[in-house]
Amino acid sequence: MTLQAIRNIAVFGATGSIGSSTLDVIARHPERFRASVLSAHRDVEKLAELCIRHQPQLAVIADPALEAQLAKKLAAAGLRCEVASGHDAITAAAAGSLCDTVVAAIVGAAGLDSTLAAAHAGKRLLLANKESIVMAGPLLLQALAEGGGELIPVDSEHNALFQCLPGGRPALGSNGVRRLILTASGGPFRGRKRAELAAITPEQACRHPNWSMGRKISVDSATLMNKGLEVIEAHHLFGAPVEVIEVLVHPQSLVHSLVEYVDGSVLAQLGNPDMRTAIAHALAWPQRVDAGVAPLDLAAAGPLAFEPPDLDTFRCLSLAFQALRAGGDAPAVLNAANEVAVEAFLAGALPFLSIADVVESVLTELPAQAVVDIQTLRARDDETRAVTRRILATACR
Repeated sequence: MTLQAIRNIAVFGATGSIGSSTLDVIARHPERFRASVLSAHRDVEKLAELCIRHQPQLAVIADPALEAQLAKKLAAAGLRCEVASGHDAITAAAAGSLCDTVVAAIVGAAGLDSTLAAAHAGKRLLLANKESIVMAGPLLLQALAEGGGELIPVDSEHNALFQCLPGGRPALGSNGVRRLILTASGGPFRGRKRAELAAITPEQACRHPNWSMGRKISVDSATLMNKGLEVIEAHHLFGAPVEVIEVLVHPQSLVHSLVEYVDGSVLAQLGNPDMRTAIAHALAWPQRVDAGVAPLDLAAAGPLAFEPPDLDTFRCLSLAFQALRAGGDAPAVLNAANEVAVEAFLAGALPFLSIADVVESVLTELPAQAVVDIQTLRARDDETRAVTRRILATACR
């Protein structure tokens, strides 16, 4: 492989779990990939360590107050690396000339602008920030069409669907697809009923049985909101109406998703629960590279179980389907309300079961409106967060 064929990759959210897994895959294939841009929210120590190890051309810290500290650490290490800070710097890097591939792994709505910028600029976009497409699915798809880039999902479930669809292309239509089936581990509380979840602590909710993830996404997995966001994401990524998207609980987390065809065939993508599989697939697509993941030993894995989700106990999944059916900006309202409610839960200010109650109240108060542009969507996001905090203030008295 020639030097020109090396992909220059911006890893946004480099200090998180997706970022760490991405950098591990990149480091295994220096002849194919280079981490040219790294960003982090506030973890200067870890970002500096990653820069020293991976030698990017640009390092961006989201908090401008920490830029001088980062620059000092990199200079002390003798590293020739440009340093920048702030939200706008990350967005500029996404569209800039230092990368041809962007790994969008910033958590929450904060990743929206850089994701849209990468799409507009025609980059290969490896989407791990599901909130971007949940909030602004039509705008992101429009940006991709205008920019001429390509989007490859990195969420294990959507990457699995991508692999199981005809020719690896993320599109439904006259290709014989009957159903898209997303699998869910069920999280740490699978099998429990509502009465058993009244006193759940943040530490318990973040103790996922199969995956190593950040705290916010771990809580979303525990409530099944994460799976609800993935349903909305699948709708946009694959042009799938809500009626053809289903969720099955699969506690072993070995079957990551399935595609059912009209002839009765069902294709499934299987693998050990390690995000490096999906990341390596997306980085190298349409080729394959070693991800560093252990081979799947089905004989040792034992029986594979599947069951329908308990929508009475895990109401957040039902609320996500409700928001998708409502259309417009209802998914953005759902996402913003959930972010604020989960933040309150992690701070010890809201009971676990009340997350769904708060989100439902916000959806009721803010009926769906049309998605017009990014400015109105941001205003709606701000409004939703304000309404959610008001509802929280009442609920937490």
